[in-house]
Amino acid sequence: MKIYGFPLSPFVRKVAVAASEKGLDYEWEPSNPSQPTEEFARISPFKKIPALSDGDFCLADSTAIVTYLDAQYPEPPLLPAEPRSRGRSVWFDEVIDTVLIPAAAPIVLNRFLRPKIFGTEGDETAAAAAEEAVLRPLDYLEGELREDGWLDGTFSVGDIGLASSIKTLSYAGWTLDTARHPKIAAWFERTAARPAWRKVAEEEATVLASLGG
Repeated sequence: MKIYGFPLSPFVRKVAVAASEKGLDYEWEPSNPSQPTEEFARISPFKKIPALSDGDFCLADSTAIVTYLDAQYPEPPLLPAEPRSRGRSVWFDEVIDTVLIPAAAPIVLNRFLRPKIFGTEGDETAAAAAEEAVLRPLDYLEGELREDGWLDGTFSVGDIGLASSIKTLSYAGWTLDTARHPKIAAWFERTAARPAWRKVAEEEATVLASLGG
């Protein structure tokens, strides 16, 4: 099994953590959508990361990949069986992918990617505006965290997606406001202590170091 993409991406990290939670062995294949290899372009026809190859089966898009992994390797489940919990899990994954990450993207772009990777000047005005924009989805998720400590009653894809987003933001020097979001702060500590998360964090550090990051 191969995971294609850069570990810095929250979408790529989501797939790696999901695979690790299931105890699956995989290889990293760092892939640049702007300079795709022939292999990557074949697996991801729209040059999106992450992509996955599992034997002769290939798939792109983090949510599609996690859905496949959960069906092909059902233990432990990352999409709950109970209908309402499953619906909530998919909903939270969607909120993170389509609301939280786009709101937060200017922070990473202007405080990390441009100055540290591309060697260009970042737009601090855009980054500051994004810091405000990201509060709304975080406030919502703070209110949705349940008393049991997870978004939908058990550790699932929504939790993985949110933790992956926070990890990527940390590269840009962003930190969670623990006074405003105390439940998310406590939840993130529990998530980051999970063996699968620690494993991926170590692999990520190794891959980034090999790329000069």
